[in-house]
Amino acid sequence: MIGIIYRPIVTEKSTQLQDKGIYAFEVDPTANKIEIARAIQKKFNVTVENVRTMNYKGKTKTQLTRRGRFTGKTSHFKKAVVTLKTGEKIDFFENI
Repeated sequence: MIGIIYRPIVTEKSTQLQDKGIYAFEVDPTANKIEIARAIQKKFNVTVENVRTMNYKGKTKTQLTRRGRFTGKTSHFKKAVVTLKTGEKIDFFENI
C-alpha cells in the first residue's frame, strides 16, 4: 500500500480544483480504485468519497540534431482524480 501513490499532479487545472476538494495523483498502474482510496486515506488522514482513474500511454518523441535523428519514448502512467469529503483538504507543502 505504501508504493501506490507516486506523486501529486500539480497543474493549473488541478490547483483550481483543489478549492472544491478534488486532487490529482500519479499512481501505480496496477492499483485499483479501492487500493488508491485506502492509500490516500491512510497517508493524508482524510475521507475519500470518489476516485476516478485514467491510463495514459507513453508518447514517441523524436529529436533532430546534427548527428542525426534520435527517437525515444515517454513512460506510461496512471492518473487518479480523488474527491474528498466536504470541508477536508490536503496540504502538500506542510512537511517541507
